[in-house]
Amino acid sequence: MFVVIAYDVNVERVNKVKKFLRRYLNWVQNSLFEGELSEADLEEVKMGLKRIINEEEDMIVIYKLRTEKAMKREIIGFDKSGIDEII
Repeated sequence: MFVVIAYDVNVERVNKVKKFLRRYLNWVQNSLFEGELSEADLEEVKMGLKRIINEEEDMIVIYKLRTEKAMKREIIGFDKSGIDEII
C-alpha cells in the first residue's frame, strides 16, 4: 500500500522521528514522508513511532492508499524531495 505520514512532534523528538521514518519511507519535506509499505512494515512503523513520541503532546497522521496511482500529487514551488511526480 502507498502511505503518507505527517507528524507534528515536540522539537526534542523531531530528529528521532525523522531518522526512524527515513528507514522506511521517502522524505518529501519537513514532517512529511511517503512511500510503499507492506501491512507488516506499516505495523512496525506504527509501533516504532509509538515508542518515540509522547502521545499526550505529539501527533502522527497516516494516510493509506491502495496504490501510489490512487493519488495525484501536485507541487507548487521547488520540489525538495527529489521524488518524481506521482500521477
